[in-house]
Amino acid sequence: MGVQRLILVNRFFYPDHSATSQLLSDLAFGLAAKGRQVHVVTSRQSYDDPRVMLAAYQEVDGVEIHRVWTSRFGRANLVGRALDYLTFYLTAVWRVARLVHPGDIVVAKTDPPMLSLITAPICRLRGARLVNWLQDVFPELAIALGVAGLHGTLGRAIVRLRNWSLREAACNVVVGHRMHDYLEARDSLSKRFRVIENWADGQLVRPVPADENVLRREWGVESRFVVGYSGNMGRVHDFATILGAAERLRNDDSTVFLFIGGGRWRDWIEGEAQRRALHNILFKPYQPRDRLRESLSVPDVHLISLRPELEGLVVPSKFYGVAAAGRPTIFIGAADGETGQLLHRYDCGCAVCQGDDMRLASCIRQLRDDPPLRHRLGDNARRVFENRFDKHIALESWCRLLDDLGAAVA
Repeated sequence: MGVQRLILVNRFFYPDHSATSQLLSDLAFGLAAKGRQVHVVTSRQSYDDPRVMLAAYQEVDGVEIHRVWTSRFGRANLVGRALDYLTFYLTAVWRVARLVHPGDIVVAKTDPPMLSLITAPICRLRGARLVNWLQDVFPELAIALGVAGLHGTLGRAIVRLRNWSLREAACNVVVGHRMHDYLEARDSLSKRFRVIENWADGQLVRPVPADENVLRREWGVESRFVVGYSGNMGRVHDFATILGAAERLRNDDSTVFLFIGGGRWRDWIEGEAQRRALHNILFKPYQPRDRLRESLSVPDVHLISLRPELEGLVVPSKFYGVAAAGRPTIFIGAADGETGQLLHRYDCGCAVCQGDDMRLASCIRQLRDDPPLRHRLGDNARRVFENRFDKHIALESWCRLLDDLGAAVA
């Protein structure tokens, strides 16, 4: 069998630092390092700065990057985002159609949503095989978030089209077991699903002791107990519970809440912190990839949240970096959900119901006042990470999938 040719499609890619970009970048560079021929079709945008215009073509570490033109309204409003999506669909379909050859494998992610709808016909016409890599379930996720216009007839029509594109695929990769169960039960879908969970890079992110962490000194928190939230502050997350706990702990000078990252709700969170005079909250921007080891090790405990009604439609990916840093997690959401059950099974954190800021504050105090418990949970987190969620494990799972697809047509 010759060198396997792969075409990966997603709106963001290296050097962008968004979650979908980092995962796709890890996969693309990892597969290229193993001798596979990898092309990426992506936009020229940056996730958090639409003014950025990246090079139209670039070759990096054996990966050929084809960046297509799109509008650049950014994430500030839904209309502008929709136009960015539409222009990416139009230019990406043209580029993929020009690139794809018979026997190729096209891996379509879910940014923008429903990429499978434009890639499935191309794969069928060109004799290529499609792999859908679902980071979330659309349109159900958008409907649950209250996006206007997707209820009723339009939403049902989109679901039918989505299900058709999943049936057209040689395989559909999902990132959680709840998502797997949800999709397999929809509209008599085929059994072409495989769970490959997201990951972090265990060489890039490792535990850094507090007294050796330069960021703790730079940010002035070296002597305080740090409760961290790192990553996207998006619509699927709950922040009211976190703010409520911060308000309950406002007079505790030993504890500080640290938000690292950005997203739709960051301005609202900052505004609420200012309105409530919560001086125990700090904000920092996204950190460069080469500082993730330090930034994820700044908090003594991390917060992760997911609105309970979204279980099965999306899986929080923040846990993998937190576990790599050897820190415990407090999950705000459904205790019997995917993340809540994971924390319970591996004894690396705890779950708090959305809205229960009293319980969240109590858990924070418990971990602050019990260093042996905190260290045990953190050690357990690093252990399960090394056994299940390290990058090389996911890369091997992807290689097995691609080899299976190659053998099926050999």
